[in-house]
Amino acid sequence: MDTLENLRNEIDDIDRQLTGLFEKRMETVIKVAQYKKENNIPILNKNREEEVIEKNIKYLKNKGFKKEEAEFLKNVMAISRKAQAREIFEYNVDLQEDKKNELEYTVSNEAACLPKRNNINAGFQGVHGSFSEEALLEHFGEGVIAHNVTEFEDIFKALKNNEIDYGVLPIENSSTGGIVEVYDLLRKYGFFIVGERTIKVSHNLLGVKGAKIEDIKEVYSHPQALQQSSEFLKNYPKWNCIPYRNTAASAELVRNENSKEKAAIASKKAGEIYDLDIIRDDINYNKNNYTRFIIIGKSLELENNYNKISTILTLPHKAGSLYNILSIFAEYNLSLLKIESRPIIDKSFEYFFYIDFEGNLNDKAVKEAIGEIRNNSYDFKLLGNYKAHNVIVPII
Repeated sequence: MDTLENLRNEIDDIDRQLTGLFEKRMETVIKVAQYKKENNIPILNKNREEEVIEKNIKYLKNKGFKKEEAEFLKNVMAISRKAQAREIFEYNVDLQEDKKNELEYTVSNEAACLPKRNNINAGFQGVHGSFSEEALLEHFGEGVIAHNVTEFEDIFKALKNNEIDYGVLPIENSSTGGIVEVYDLLRKYGFFIVGERTIKVSHNLLGVKGAKIEDIKEVYSHPQALQQSSEFLKNYPKWNCIPYRNTAASAELVRNENSKEKAAIASKKAGEIYDLDIIRDDINYNKNNYTRFIIIGKSLELENNYNKISTILTLPHKAGSLYNILSIFAEYNLSLLKIESRPIIDKSFEYFFYIDFEGNLNDKAVKEAIGEIRNNSYDFKLLGNYKAHNVIVPII
């Protein structure tokens, strides 16, 4: 009759054999990593891993262990991928225990809260009549209590100090690209994106009552609005184009200055609010001109219909590191929506990457993909999971 001590001795003997086989496997894994490095092949090959599991399960005499065998092989291959990453990228991808816990906490249902729905205080940058205010009202509805601030960072400070529940910020424009200051502030403060709103932007040349185009000498607007109206402005090379805080604030300035020589580039709504005439309408060169605004909050929010995920990550400054990350999206069949790079201060030619992709954190495959991406990044931050706001852009 077997005793507990005899059974433990038998397990010890099996473990010694497993250790020898594990060591042999890892030595082969390193050789595979060297081959992948030389031939620029991504670390993860999900189809290959599924084949390994399926093939080895067939070797089992006791099919009752199928589930345990699959789990065992998955863990072995996860360890192998980490070893390959160390060999290829020459850094340690093992997560510290607190980072593991943080990841589990972040992507679990328990970590995410439902959005606030009543008595909402939300902030926007600019003055009344700005496109940011329009995005805020479209997203939250007329019942929201709106607060305006002067600078983008004031939104983050107000959220940090619990003065507002949410903030609304422009993140990119279809004509002029990403708004880098907002990207940098997202990384600095670590808040979450909880929603988005896309607004069609139409710029207009506004002046005080009775002003004509031949009266104008100075034009005020946000730098991006000036850039988006550059084709129109080329027709008036003598005008002094002056960058200002935002479009609506420029309209307010022209109203307060009350000079026919000063004009603003802003929305028709801003013209109505500040009692300005439209001297020329729709002057932006791209008639399909849209700005995407993000809604930020202090907590991760999650509902089953959320379908867009945003992340920030830093990659090793090694050839193939970005390719390896992109291959993870392909292997897990996740649609990549956007990549925006930003330089790291004090590190020449090294970058942060802001990545948007389709998915919901309740999806097991999405969680696994995020784990793979995080394990192959220096730094990783989940920015949020939210409902994409899609607009139909007319074909001209």
